Amino acid sequence: MNSRRAWLIFSVGAFVYLVAVMQRTSLGISGVAAADRFDSSAAALSSLAVVQLLVYAAMQIPVGVLIDRFGPRALMLAGTALMVAGQLFMAFAPSITLAVVGRILVGAGDAAIFISLIRLISSWFAGPIVPQLSQWAGNIGQLGQVLSAVPLAWVLHTFGWTPAFVSAASVSVLALLLGIIALRDRPAGTPEGHRASSLADAIKHLRGALKRPGTQLGFWSHYVTQSAGTVFTMFWGIPFLVFGLGYSEQTAAAMLLVLVGAGMVAGPIIGILTARFPLRRSTLVLAIVFGIAVAWTVVLLWPGEPPFWVICVLVVVLGIGGPGSLIGLDFARTFNPLRSLGSANGIVNIGGFSAGFVMIFLIGAVLDLLDQARQAAGEPSDLYSADSFRIAFVVQYAVIGFGVVMLLRARGRTRRQMRHEEGIEVAPIWVALSRRWRHSRGH
Repeated sequence: MNSRRAWLIFSVGAFVYLVAVMQRTSLGISGVAAADRFDSSAAALSSLAVVQLLVYAAMQIPVGVLIDRFGPRALMLAGTALMVAGQLFMAFAPSITLAVVGRILVGAGDAAIFISLIRLISSWFAGPIVPQLSQWAGNIGQLGQVLSAVPLAWVLHTFGWTPAFVSAASVSVLALLLGIIALRDRPAGTPEGHRASSLADAIKHLRGALKRPGTQLGFWSHYVTQSAGTVFTMFWGIPFLVFGLGYSEQTAAAMLLVLVGAGMVAGPIIGILTARFPLRRSTLVLAIVFGIAVAWTVVLLWPGEPPFWVICVLVVVLGIGGPGSLIGLDFARTFNPLRSLGSANGIVNIGGFSAGFVMIFLIGAVLDLLDQARQAAGEPSDLYSADSFRIAFVVQYAVIGFGVVMLLRARGRTRRQMRHEEGIEVAPIWVALSRRWRHSRGH
């Protein structure tokens, strides 16, 4: 455990995940090009991202079960191969129908990568470094957005649609080869005691993970922190910045880099806080969600066009939500045995992406309805107007607000279980802060 070989496994696994994120977000930087190539409505175009996220979310539990049965290496390699095929479909798709097939393959392949990497970390490392490595894995992976926002965007704008997606597929081929050579499920000599003996046994582990309040708490933590950033990076961020606010495509792509940078700075800090204050992880999640809500409220209520610095603050806060969602996976790790960790991680990882595809679809539907109403009133069509985006983005409050309510309920059940089984009483945050303040004054 924690050996040089473990660090090699982590490095290669993180690179495979980085490439997966590049494939996942490649549609985000090509949203404008997709509108020109396929000439479809906002709802139809949003279906590209929606179907990808829908498949990603739907595959999480099956992938988790398969990880518990066959190990993370096999799932990472299979997932990477599927993404190669999906990007090649995208490269040569003459219609939006075939492009949807490509995004289905990308979503299915992407679904296998991250939770497999988290399982590898738990198998090769031990101690307080585990939650920090999970954050670093997430941070390294988010560099894939840099690859899509800079070199891939440059290839797209310089050489066109097909060369861009073929080049993206070629990077996944490299990741596949490295994975075949370097990845292993566990340290040499370690027994296979943590692997399910059959699919029926793995499904039994899944049921156990589903019943645990800590797993449910992890799901809702991921749901409320990941989803807003997913909506922005995977589809509606670039159209909002370019069409709604009038930014250049280069500036809009650079804003995605700001989002990634914010996540990379916040990730290690969140990892340290998670390890240092394990009983306050849900409070940290709620603080992140509150920050996202405040940032969006300022943008949507700003009279006229929001200043550039306000948009920058929004992007930074959305970037913090990415590493914040990994707290959900830390809940899965601490409330589940290793034998069912793949299933638990799969359950948790559905959260943010399920909320994301719902919001992406609803935003596209609202934009279409507003434009139809505008044309019915005799006004010219303006599908992506700033005012329409202001109204459409309001759907985030309803979807994420529902998640916050469910998170609070799951937290209550988890704390009651901890009190009953372990005798651990978690006081409200204001009580804990008051005690700490009185203690410091007493010294």
